[in-house]
Amino acid sequence: MKYFNVTVMEKGKKRLELLKANNKMAAVNLAKQKFPATMVMKAVETSAPLEDSISELFSGLKKSMKSKIPINDKISTIRQIAVMTDAGIPINDTLAEVSENTENAQLKAIFANINADINAGNSIASAMEPYTEEFGHVALAMTNLGERTGNLSESYHKLADILENIRNNTAKFKKAIRTPLITLAAMGIAFTILIMVVVPKFKDIFDKFKTDLPIPTQILLKLEWAFSNYGILILGLLIGFIFTVKYLYNHNAEFKYRMDQMMIHPKFYLINKAVFLSTMHKYNLVFGELVKSGIPVSEALETAVGMVDNAAIKEKLLTVNANIGRGMNLAEAFRITGLYENMLLQMIKAGEAGGQLDAMLDKVTNYYDMEFQDLIDNLSTYIEPIMMFFIAGLVLLMALGIFMPMWDLGKAVK
Repeated sequence: MKYFNVTVMEKGKKRLELLKANNKMAAVNLAKQKFPATMVMKAVETSAPLEDSISELFSGLKKSMKSKIPINDKISTIRQIAVMTDAGIPINDTLAEVSENTENAQLKAIFANINADINAGNSIASAMEPYTEEFGHVALAMTNLGERTGNLSESYHKLADILENIRNNTAKFKKAIRTPLITLAAMGIAFTILIMVVVPKFKDIFDKFKTDLPIPTQILLKLEWAFSNYGILILGLLIGFIFTVKYLYNHNAEFKYRMDQMMIHPKFYLINKAVFLSTMHKYNLVFGELVKSGIPVSEALETAVGMVDNAAIKEKLLTVNANIGRGMNLAEAFRITGLYENMLLQMIKAGEAGGQLDAMLDKVTNYYDMEFQDLIDNLSTYIEPIMMFFIAGLVLLMALGIFMPMWDLGKAVK
């Protein structure tokens, strides 16, 4: 939402009204509704009032501090609902049992509320809709499917399988990058300790030199001076920068889009490929499973794109449903996004023509999964050159910074 200073005229006098709207036209229309006896002259976008900015900041921080429900807990409760409903236990008894037995406080409250709504006469899907953010769009879609087909247990078994697949890939990626990150962090800490402990011992010797010090030595001395005098400030600024970037990424749509666009840029070695493959695998997995379960293609596309976290990729995938609505076939709509290889487009086209779209989507999903698994399995091989270059750079800087002046001193003695 944006803020607008709207100029209105009433009885020959102008005045400004501050209104909140999505765009300029919406602000003008809102002014006409709120002040029907006035004439709207113009609307100019302005910054948010200080009190509103502070309020939004604190509400955003409060929201970001709210813990997310662990995916393992969600999978466990969904699988439990599937098993109990498959055994013929009524849904209200099932939800009451799940709410009572789950250890997660958020899930306990959510399922208790859903059960209360169902007992009040609402459908399962409408009762779950307020918790779409907690469970995801795919959970709501599979709930709708289960209600329409009368087979909620099968839908929830499939939902648990989808979530397990996503969880396993996410866990595998985190495990693969954990070792390189720990190594880099250890090297950074070791280098900082060397700067703080070793360099000061040579500092007095370097100060006695009457000649200009080599550039590596000057770098070490300046780093030692900065860490000694402003170490706490530098650490605070670094932590503040990380939290600021995280906050803006979660609460500023434009900033998130720019960051997501940067993450899939070809210049970002490995990161772009990992983000792209994991996103496309998740999207095609959800889309394929929904189509296979009998959900219409347009609805499946809308649900699948809701699972996409990267805003830049999501923007392209959002055009697919719109183009299909204009009469375009699925393969052509996917081709326009520029996200699919020609081989995959041919497979989707063949699946549409032969009435085997779900089978072809399985093959597309398997292709992205295979590519992603290959990237994860060989991640250490890809990262090793970067790690070696980084470590060699730190060691070389330290060695040259310490020993080059010593060599010059030795020459002077001779």
